[in-house]
Amino acid sequence: MSDPGVPPSEQPEETPVPTPDEVAAELAAAEAGDGVGPDESGEPDDTRRYPSTIGGAFYLLVLLATGVGLGIVWSGNWRLGVQWMAGALIVAAAVRLVLPRRDAGMLAVRHRLFDCVLLGGVGVALIFLAQTIPDQPGF
Repeated sequence: MSDPGVPPSEQPEETPVPTPDEVAAELAAAEAGDGVGPDESGEPDDTRRYPSTIGGAFYLLVLLATGVGLGIVWSGNWRLGVQWMAGALIVAAAVRLVLPRRDAGMLAVRHRLFDCVLLGGVGVALIFLAQTIPDQPGF
């Protein structure tokens, strides 16, 4: 709306609101991949957007071992379960150390050194804690 007391040259511009048909046409064009959207050059993006087969396989292996560890904890042997989870983290650190970033998939979060130190350190700390915490009476 325009303010009658303000000259037309000083009034703020109103942003046009697209009609539902215009929105539908724009969405259909974006789904068709005709260059409309974030990448307006129309050229395909060459970067990988998914983990490679080997990195994804190791990631799933780490998740499986962690799930086994949680199952063991749930069944009552918490020390063994925590050791399984710690072992999974140490395997993840070793895989992250060996594989290049492109092939590490979702194991690569930050720099290689940071990922390896964090995964390995937490794994070693869990093993240490599982071994050194004394048994509690009644458990």
